[in-house]
Amino acid sequence: MTTAVTAPERAGSAPDGTLVHRWVLERAGTRVAVLDYGGILQSVEVPDRDGVRADVVLGFGDVAGYVDCPSPYFGALIGRYANRIAGGAFTLDGRTYRLPRNNGTNCLHGGERGFDKRVWDAEPAADGHGVRLSLVSPDGEEGFPGRLAVSATYALDAAGALRIEYRAVTDAPTVVNLTNHSYWNLGGAGSGRAGGHRLRIAAGHVTPLDGDSVPTGPPAPVAGTRFDFREPREVGSGYDHNFVLDQGTSGASGASVAAELYDPVSGRVLTVTTTEPGLQLYTGDAFDAGPFGPCEGIALETQHFPDSPNRPDFPSTVLRPGEEFRSVTTYGFGTADDRV
Repeated sequence: MTTAVTAPERAGSAPDGTLVHRWVLERAGTRVAVLDYGGILQSVEVPDRDGVRADVVLGFGDVAGYVDCPSPYFGALIGRYANRIAGGAFTLDGRTYRLPRNNGTNCLHGGERGFDKRVWDAEPAADGHGVRLSLVSPDGEEGFPGRLAVSATYALDAAGALRIEYRAVTDAPTVVNLTNHSYWNLGGAGSGRAGGHRLRIAAGHVTPLDGDSVPTGPPAPVAGTRFDFREPREVGSGYDHNFVLDQGTSGASGASVAAELYDPVSGRVLTVTTTEPGLQLYTGDAFDAGPFGPCEGIALETQHFPDSPNRPDFPSTVLRPGEEFRSVTTYGFGTADDRV
């Protein structure tokens, strides 16, 4: 089969009763399921080194599993602002905007009802290889200024890699930071802890954090610290940190390799490329979600830095009328032959 985008199938209902659909994409050995609720990446099935297929993202069989999950954001599209905004407030053009404080004193992942809790409009992508999700966030939603029109296209390329392209325009100055919050376990969902995976991150710096997970100063070198993943090593646990990607600091245009994740047991390899300047590594230490326990999945969230609206020294997340926000992240899949 060269490519296939199945007709959407019913997947359940959102909390407000809106019908939710599942879109299935298949190409070059990769099979992906996307929900129009939350833009959720429900499953990604790829083969191991012996050709055995497994789902390598953590997820649930129906919409209710996501709605009822005590650890939110599984597989979801995050916005308007991924990560944290300190104090639930930021100032733009001399005006201060107050946001929900849904993470201690911070605003996290867009507030109480971010994009992960919305039902998106969905249609086949123009090239026939994916699904295009879109929504309009009205001015003032969750405290953010401007009417924001957003789209996210999930598509499979000829090699079976998953490409997510985000676009947004606004009618008033605002801030935007979009990402996908999938938890990866290359051994297969439900196969146990993912801390034994080997990880490389193309980042020579990390943003130091305070006790509320807010950056405390300029990026710090990773050399000689537990944040040094410039050479592949076991992930372990205890991470919820933003890495400053080398391609972002060098000002290189286009997408560059941000991270490579490898499971020595299955042989599966995940390669993440992105146009974004940062990558949030979260090892899921705190969650306990039904069948999944702590550290059973690894989030590799490509995005701008936490609290950028309050940090003029960080890459800007400001979007103005007449501009277009555009971001592309690709997840490539392969295998390695060395066996454990």
